[in-house]
Amino acid sequence: MALANRSSPVVVGLAGLLLLAGAAASGRPLRALLLAPLATPPGVAALAFLAWCGLSLAWSPLPGLSLRTLSEFLPALLGAYLVARLAPPHLGRVAAPAAWILIATCLYVMADLASGLVIREALGQRVAAFAFNRPLLTMMLLVGPLALALAATGRRVLAAAALAVFAAAAWRSVSGATVLGLAAGALAFLALRWLPARLGLGLTGAALLGALVLAPVEGDLLARTMPEALHQRLAGSSTRARVAIARSFGAAVAADPWRGAGYGTSARFQDVPVAERVEPEMRFMLAVGHPHNSFLQVWAELGVVGAALAALVLLLTLRAVAGLTATARTMALALLAGAGIVAFVEHGAWQAWWTAGVGAAIAWLRALPYHSQDPTHER
Repeated sequence: MALANRSSPVVVGLAGLLLLAGAAASGRPLRALLLAPLATPPGVAALAFLAWCGLSLAWSPLPGLSLRTLSEFLPALLGAYLVARLAPPHLGRVAAPAAWILIATCLYVMADLASGLVIREALGQRVAAFAFNRPLLTMMLLVGPLALALAATGRRVLAAAALAVFAAAAWRSVSGATVLGLAAGALAFLALRWLPARLGLGLTGAALLGALVLAPVEGDLLARTMPEALHQRLAGSSTRARVAIARSFGAAVAADPWRGAGYGTSARFQDVPVAERVEPEMRFMLAVGHPHNSFLQVWAELGVVGAALAALVLLLTLRAVAGLTATARTMALALLAGAGIVAFVEHGAWQAWWTAGVGAAIAWLRALPYHSQDPTHER
């Protein structure tokens, strides 16, 4: 996954199909592994959210775009689900090779950035430092659960090396979102280890639900409270443009708050009817491709119903996380914190490579109880 980058949906899809074939051939209980989770409260809520996404195609003004987005997202989601459900018992034996691949990838990224991207130029690839952002964000999702799986099997030195080398690569890169996600995940993991379980779950839930509830007014809040000095200090992150984008999409949500413009329409949001109701000076930013905030994108495309279903999925996911062992629960919440803050500031909600990365991270997280040296761990 770290090396695959934009091809990660293909990697996770192929992995899922191979795991499915192997599970069927070995007689694993596929109904219990794959269908039973969909009948649980989190599974039903997730299916309801996907159903609303599909239903929104009925009023999408750009049905071709909506279908194309859905056709990219759903296969990646299915592959990620298969990997997350079927891979965990087998991951312990490949944890060390995976860590070495991750370390090698990070070393390559740092070497190429230090050389002025001469390696990418020699390979005929796009010569741009931000081309490493996606693989780094993918590794940001994976490195914590992978390191925890390594530590659980006694390979703590390799786990520490993977974390340290990745942190160096993230710091050396131009991906502020990677650094932000890594910092949020690390701080959450350290803090939640010492907090009572219920308080940790409550704080994580409040942060995620706050991000979702406040997303439509994020731009206005930042425009009023963010000082000019901070804009200048973060000039490399285009904070002014991001605030303007958030204000524009927030205005679109205010103009049509109930059902949204339709799934996947953010790529051409300037062409949807609600864009005509946004003030002309703010309409230009609707053409940027997506609001750079997945929570806001849910509001803009799926309205208050989609946002309410997303909130329900988050709450039920946290309830399921509460039943994990202490170490797995802490890492799950740290993963939610890191992924959540990246989703709040970065890419589109339905990008297949991000979906694939999240599925792979969940698989490594679920592998922990299968390979832990601690006999008190539960599966």
